[in-house]
Amino acid sequence: MDFQPMYFTVTQIDGDYAYLQKDGEDGAEPTLVARALLPDRIREGTRLKYEMLQYQIIT
Repeated sequence: MDFQPMYFTVTQIDGDYAYLQKDGEDGAEPTLVARALLPDRIREGTRLKYEMLQYQIIT
């Protein structure tokens, strides 16, 4: 199997959860993710890479 990284943008932070929009899927429903699974420094607009079951902030 070939697992490619996925890229997201944090569109909204709501308490203990964040809404992530997958790059290239602008019309799709955002994904709701627990903030405990995300890096501490995220803000709305932060770009993330998801790879190997981990989210990492990218610039």
